[in-house]
Amino acid sequence: MNESMDFLLWARGTAFDVAVAIFVIGVIIRLFEIVSLGRANNLAEPKGSEFGPGMKTIVTRTLPEAGVFKRQPLTVIGGYVFHFGLLISLFLFIPHIELFAATFGFSWPGLPNPIVDAAAVLGIVGLLAVLWHRLTNPVMKILTEKEDYLVWLLTFLPLLTGYLAYHRLVNPYPFILGLHILSVELLLVLFPFTKLMHTFTLFLARWYNGAMNGRRGVES
Repeated sequence: MNESMDFLLWARGTAFDVAVAIFVIGVIIRLFEIVSLGRANNLAEPKGSEFGPGMKTIVTRTLPEAGVFKRQPLTVIGGYVFHFGLLISLFLFIPHIELFAATFGFSWPGLPNPIVDAAAVLGIVGLLAVLWHRLTNPVMKILTEKEDYLVWLLTFLPLLTGYLAYHRLVNPYPFILGLHILSVELLLVLFPFTKLMHTFTLFLARWYNGAMNGRRGVES
């Protein structure tokens, strides 16, 4: 028990501080790299506005196109399910909110534990469905890179270990809780250097595509 408690205290203390620092600094540097690239001067006369079409594209690209849903329904459904499950588990679980408050100084209302628990299960199922589809669909299997599997694992482990810790399915409890925290820290450390960075960049990319098409006077 003493060893598991020591592990938990280390995960909640030194390891957490280091992971958060790497995450924040890494994200800032990556965003600075993207923004500092700028864009070439467009000397052509604009045929429309940029802001409105850019904002519209952020919304429309968030919703699945009918053709994509028809061709890959499992990818679309599984993607939405695991994203919603992950976001609810991460941001609306009261112990997580208390951690945010202790770390960053602000908080927000949470959801009842049974709802968050159900969301975590949906997130796990959604991720397993997405993985199964990648492994069995010939096209997806070819397109999937090693980094995609790494990103999947980094996303899956916090949900799995969090579920095991919440239901106390592994003994001793301090060990599985420490493992859950450590899995989140691993995600934070690798976040800025993997495709997980799309969490921030996807909105910039969607706005830019919509804005450029709006300037040309065409639909995005």
